[in-house]
Amino acid sequence: MSEIIQNNKYVELAYRVIDQKSGEVLVAVEFPIGYVHGANDMLMSSVTDRLAGKAAGAIIDAPFNGDQVFGARDESLVYTDDIENVPEEYRKIGTTVIAENDKGETLSFIVTRMDDKTLTIDGNHPLCGREVVFKLEILKVRDATEEEIQAGGPIGGKPDIKASLLMPL
Repeated sequence: MSEIIQNNKYVELAYRVIDQKSGEVLVAVEFPIGYVHGANDMLMSSVTDRLAGKAAGAIIDAPFNGDQVFGARDESLVYTDDIENVPEEYRKIGTTVIAENDKGETLSFIVTRMDDKTLTIDGNHPLCGREVVFKLEILKVRDATEEEIQAGGPIGGKPDIKASLLMPL
């Protein structure tokens, strides 16, 4: 009988984040992630609640509103400038631009739009303003070691890639 997810079980997952409106895959992991169920808050409680009681091989959907997790979109974090004012290395959609504000805080922006004349960067988290679904595949469930329980996840080592049957995109 396979083990089920409950507190102090080590769990390995593969996941995708899918936009509910467009069906577009926004994020897909290349390697499984590991955590100890109930030992940390690495995953949102709405996700861990859906994982509880499931076994390896199960695939679950966990819908959520990006605003609830990352805050509401802040349009003051969106800037558009003449493309001539932007260095060449930033002229590609998806490029991350690191900037510092007046308080010395580091801010991260992503190039989201570009045309022949302008370039737009956005400092909002990419999931803000989106209804998304985490699609999680449970790859492994086993008893966690005491060290893993204390750390809330894997100690050293790497995920068991052989056990990983990553979901096709």
